[in-house]
Parts: sequence; C-alpha cells; structure tokens
Amino acid sequence: MVQITINKQQIDVPEGTTVLRAAEMAGINIPRLCDHKELTPYGGCRLCIVEVQGVRVPMASCTLPVSNGMVVETETDALKKSRQFVLSMLFSERNHFCPFCQVSGGDCELQNAAYHEEMTHWPIQPGWSDFPVDTSHPYFVLDNNRCILCRRCVRACAEMAGNFTLSVAERGAKSMIVADTDIPLGESTCIKCGSCVQVCPTGALIDRTSVYQSHDKNLQEIKSVCVGCSVGCSIKIMVRDNRIVRIEGDWDGPVNHGVMCEYGRYTTANENRVRLTSPLMKKNGKLEPVSWDEALSAVQEKMAKESIAALASTRLSAETLAAFKDLFESKLHSKLVTSIEEGVPTAAVTKFAETHEGFEGKLDALKTADTVLCVGANVNRSHMVAGFLFKRNLNAGVNLINIDPDETSLDEVARVALKPKAGSDHVLILALQAIIAKEELERKSLNITDADARIKKAVTETGISEADLSKAARMLAHAISPMIVFGKGVTAQRDEKLIEALYQLAVQVGAVDGERSNILSLKGEANSQSAALMGLEQPFNPNGEKVTYIAIGDDYVANRFVEKTSKSAYLVVQASYESKLTEQADVVLPVSIWAEQEGHYINLDGRVRKAEKAINAPENVRDNLDVLTELAKRMKLTLDADWKKSIRERKSSVSLN
Repeated sequence: MVQITINKQQIDVPEGTTVLRAAEMAGINIPRLCDHKELTPYGGCRLCIVEVQGVRVPMASCTLPVSNGMVVETETDALKKSRQFVLSMLFSERNHFCPFCQVSGGDCELQNAAYHEEMTHWPIQPGWSDFPVDTSHPYFVLDNNRCILCRRCVRACAEMAGNFTLSVAERGAKSMIVADTDIPLGESTCIKCGSCVQVCPTGALIDRTSVYQSHDKNLQEIKSVCVGCSVGCSIKIMVRDNRIVRIEGDWDGPVNHGVMCEYGRYTTANENRVRLTSPLMKKNGKLEPVSWDEALSAVQEKMAKESIAALASTRLSAETLAAFKDLFESKLHSKLVTSIEEGVPTAAVTKFAETHEGFEGKLDALKTADTVLCVGANVNRSHMVAGFLFKRNLNAGVNLINIDPDETSLDEVARVALKPKAGSDHVLILALQAIIAKEELERKSLNITDADARIKKAVTETGISEADLSKAARMLAHAISPMIVFGKGVTAQRDEKLIEALYQLAVQVGAVDGERSNILSLKGEANSQSAALMGLEQPFNPNGEKVTYIAIGDDYVANRFVEKTSKSAYLVVQASYESKLTEQADVVLPVSIWAEQEGHYINLDGRVRKAEKAINAPENVRDNLDVLTELAKRMKLTLDADWKKSIRERKSSVSLN
C-alpha cells in the first residue's frame, strides 16, 4: 500500500493506483471528461489536473500514478482558473449551445463540469464549424458539432467491444469522429452494441430510440440481468411511467462490466411483436377471448384425464422451471418433460461434467488468454459479449483459431480459420492432438505411426490440409494461456466422445492444469444451464400424448416446433406474444415478459444471477410461475418451486450459496 495526502486528507491506496482513482476512494471529486473507469487512462481533456507538491506544473490525475508520501491539492484557485480556461476552449471549439441540446439539463458531463466550476458563459467566440450530422444508424445519431474529441467512443469501440470501427479523421480544428474509412455509420462495420453512446459525455452520440423522453434524474433505475443469452450481463433498466425508456450496461456488473450487445441493449427494449393481453380459447375453429377461470378450467380438465408432453423455454426463471418440472414430471408423471432447447447446447456437456469435476472454467479467462480456440461457436452472432472479451485483445497479439464448417465473420479476424466438413470435428480434434504429440515427442498412448495415421485420416475426412492443421496445432502448443470455447456446433452432435477429445486437447496444451480450467461451452439461452441441471434436456419426440403444454413465455418460436406441435390433439400455449404457435393452440394463456417478473438464472460459467422486476404487466396478464401454481391448485396439487433443491449439482463451478 502507498500513503498519499489529498487536500490534507491522508489515505492508503494500492500501488499503481492513479491519483484520480485514489481521490475517488477518498470521496474527493476531481472533474474529468475523457476519463472512464472501464477505459485505459488517456489524459486528453486536461480537466482533471491537480497540483503535486514538488512538481512545477499541474498534472493530469487520470494518468499520474501515486507515490509514497505524495501531497496533492485538487481545488486551488490556480487550478480552478485553468479548468475554466480548458472548458472555455472546449465550448468555443464546436457548436455547444446548451438550450438546443438534447442532453442539456443534467445529462451532459461537459455542461455539468462547467457548472461545477461556476461558469455561466464562455468568453471566447465559437469557431462556427458546420460538421454533417450522421443519422444513418438505426439506433443512434453522430453529431460531430457537439463532440469534444475525448475519444471515449473510439476507445470504447476498441477496448470494450474489440470492433475498432470508430476513429478520428483530419487534424486540428477539423478533427472528427468517423466510422471505418469515413463512411456512414449505418453502412459501417458497427455491431450496434451501443457502448460508444453510453460513454459519450456530451450530445455527440445520442440514442435515437430514447432521446427527448426524459432526463436521467427523472428515470427510475432498476439493476437486473439480461436474459438474451447465457452470458448473464448486468444491466440497468431505465423506467418511466411503467415503460422501459432504455437499457444500459451496469459498469459494476461482475460478468460484463458495462459492455452489452445489440440484442441486450436495443432489440429487447424495442420489442415489436404483438402482445397477448387476454386468455384465448378455440371455439368453432377460431380463437376467442375468455376469462382466466374458463381457460384454466378447460386446461385443468384435459390435463387431469390425458397424457401430457410438456416443454418450457430456457428464458424462464429457475423458480418457474422448477415448478414446471415438479408439476408435469413429479405430480402428473409425464414421460416427456423437457425444454425447447432439448438439451442441444448442454446435454453432452452436463453428462461429461458429472465425471469430470471442475471441467469448465470462467468467462474471465478470455480476458487474459493469449490463444483462443473457437469450435462451432459463432460469438459474432450469439453470446457476443463473450466474444468481446478476447476480440478486444486481438490487435495486441492474441491468436484466434476458428473452427466452423460455415463461413462466419469471425473468420475475418482469426489467425487461422479451419473449415472442416460437417460432422468431422472429432477427427479434426484428434489430429490436432496427434500433431502436438508428434512434434513434442510426447507419445503417451500414441506412437509416431499412430499420429501420422490420425493426421492423414483428418486430412481426408475434414478436407483440411496438413499444413493448416499443423499451423493451428503449433499455435495451441506454444500458447502460454490458451482457452478453448465451443458452442452449438459441437454440442448439437450430442457426442460425449467429442467433448472428451476437446477436454484431452485442453489438458495437452495446458488449458486444463491443476486448479485452472480454461475450457468453456457457451450453452444456449439465459437459463440453459438451469434447465440442464434440472434434467430438462431430452429430445422432444411426441409419442401419442393427447395434450401438449408449452410454456414459451416471451421466447421466440422456432418453425420446427410449430410443425411438431401442429398434429397435437390438444395444444396449450403459455405465451407473452402472438406467434404461429399461438395461432394453432386450443388454449392460450397470456403471461409476463422478462422485465415484468423476478427470478434466478445460472449463466454459462455457473454464476447465479438475480433478475429484478422493472415494470408491471398489463391488466389480465399473469406471471409465468403464478399460472403453473394456479393450475396445480385447481388439481389439488402443491408445487415445489425450490429451484436449488431441484437442481442436480453436477459441477462444482455452480455455487448455490
């Protein structure tokens, strides 16, 4: 620890801490504009200057590391005068006319900094620049006229999302933020994560889906969890008048540290599906509104007499999944109780993990990996935040090996992209093992002849040259901190031998070593892990069941389920939105969406996450868990929604404490 004095207050801080962060720890506010706690210190705006005893000139506190015995002053008259000058220059450089700005009134950090320095005007004539306003993007607007060139957006794009779309063009007073080679944002490589908008301190980047709807001070902030995928990102739901105004990343989130993807930030908040607001029953071949009592009575009567097949969405809370399993499997003794994922992203993994304690590691390992092997995991399309964790380091020399039979955008940033024939992954992984064993002369159970045979077989069956296989194998073998990530491309094969081969490869290259396990499967939707641990992972193959009950919630409906359930004798759908599935249902029960309910989720690396209720459901719409509980009550049954008890603890990485 290092002892320093700030404004005559002595504090102890860890070595390497900057003066700005040390002041924050002591509750001392130092104005800043270019600084952000999730970005590398930049020292560009010069607003955070402080006086250090023994140093002739003021120093930028955001880049100045502490030293033992350092004495710092943050609010001298000279500093205030300097800050006022800096702010005057910033205001005069572009068209910062607060009365006409959408973030004026508390949401602009530039304006707030001026008020902090007791400024009411700036004495320098503006430059009267006239930069074009880019409105081509579907989610946000770029207005360089209000930009202060803090480069937060540029740094966020690179350091948070690893996308490197934004940069600065021109020089001096003509400097401006551009996308790619100065093309419209809407036509650029932008992945629409919105990190740039959230970090922008002025009105240069504004969220067009929520602009002018309210100042932050008038919004209610609810911290919750995104249920878009199994990463489990921490979010802040900004609410006004029982309506979601926007969704932001939570900088204190242990999984994502504020970073979000397009789905979590924008798609979820701008839902355009038609909402179900009343129970429906099919009468004379047409769905008609009915009361809850009539709908539940009809369902209860059918379920009491007939065999049932039941499916639940993996977006539902662990409490709801536990009650669902208890009702249909334990109480009604159905032989077909599963999830709509049918265990595709989890079945082989959970089975393998039963005999291999500590099989999988943590997402955080992606941040420090020097080589990442992705197998059947298109992180640019799903689980995007997991991809951000290593894509941000690719320019720093991290090697990416992408194995996928399909062409993906991940190939563009990979050092090696292997395109095996469909279904040949097992042979390919065995070949990588053989090449490493041969080159390192670690034969173990293989001799050189066996290794050569496996390599030749892989070349024949995968269609990949030995040179490309060797290049990938050498990268893995020479890695200091390798990480193996696999997705549905692997798990959909339900091949435990393939999982075993990946595990053995991880052991061979040091990705699994003692207490460290740098191998991870991406799972599926938000509660894919919970559903698997509850055993809701068998294939949905109806066998003459008379009633099909699907608790789809606010999930999307795949066409294959519509086809499979089209022949159901009696179909009950518990859903939030209209779909082809609800169109063919005999009874439709309207239920709450993700933001209208609370519950627990287990993310892909075993962390238990709690989602909070942010808004109230429309009148006559019920909670998912309440519907199941009411059905059980009508059948004189009592449900057990204790999700911790219902989960089979197959992995030590899942802590339920």
